[in-house]
Amino acid sequence: MAKDRAHNGDYTGPLKRLLVGVLALCLLGVFLVWRIDSPRVERFRAQVIDKVVPSFDWAMAPVTGTVNILRDFQSYQRIYQQNQELRRELQQMKAWKEAALQLEQENARLLDLNNVQLDARLTFVTGVVLADSGSPFRQSVLINVGARDGIVDGWAAMDGLGLVGRISGVGNNTARVILLSDTSSRTPALIQPSGQKALIAGDNTIAPLIEFVENPDKIRPGDRVMTSGDGGVFPAGLLIGQVAKDPSGRIRVRLAADYERLEFLRVLRSYGHDAITGTGQVIAPPPPQDENMTATDEEGEDSDG
Repeated sequence: MAKDRAHNGDYTGPLKRLLVGVLALCLLGVFLVWRIDSPRVERFRAQVIDKVVPSFDWAMAPVTGTVNILRDFQSYQRIYQQNQELRRELQQMKAWKEAALQLEQENARLLDLNNVQLDARLTFVTGVVLADSGSPFRQSVLINVGARDGIVDGWAAMDGLGLVGRISGVGNNTARVILLSDTSSRTPALIQPSGQKALIAGDNTIAPLIEFVENPDKIRPGDRVMTSGDGGVFPAGLLIGQVAKDPSGRIRVRLAADYERLEFLRVLRSYGHDAITGTGQVIAPPPPQDENMTATDEEGEDSDG
């Protein structure tokens, strides 16, 4: 066995050197043929290329596929970057859209405040809602107008749609508005078209109860509820909402004011009626001055006669 291995080793070395030499001669021949500028050699090169190169398509396929993969990867990378940029721009557009919607809603509410038809004798002060009470036992909001703006306790506050509540607590720069839904709120109301008078009683819900109705049978869901002006609590004719019934059959009012989006409130200046100082004036007004003078003159003439 050792002799066979030594015998094979004696032929392997010379055979390798021979193959290397033949390969070198072939490469040298190819180099010389490709470098010779001769029409005959050019035709030979063309024939060799026509025969050999098409048959090497299968060998070039992996290289071509790899190049295509690299190009696609670069293209995907560019697409990913563009996608990220578009996502950032989309987020900015959403923020701008939200800001635009808020401005549009704010503008619409201000326009609603300007378009509300009120008694010509009533003037108003518009304030911005700063905060709410955040308590389930007290329904109120804080606005940024107060005593410096001439705000007085008891004045009515409205949004762009209907009555919200009344002033209860005035500071120098702020005032608190007790909402109609508060349990301490009682509002004299008039239900149209039946003309029934009632009392709107807050119960900490967005649909206060309608109590003390003269004839409930004349009331229908959807009837308009307005302030009656009784007791001087609110000016007459302010919209409160519409009649509705809860599942238990109790009569409630669906408030016209949008309590979920209270941003601006209009405080109505209501100076009330002239106070009556003399009880006799309730029965009849004093006689005119001319009549008194006439009566005095007649008495004088009678005495002279």
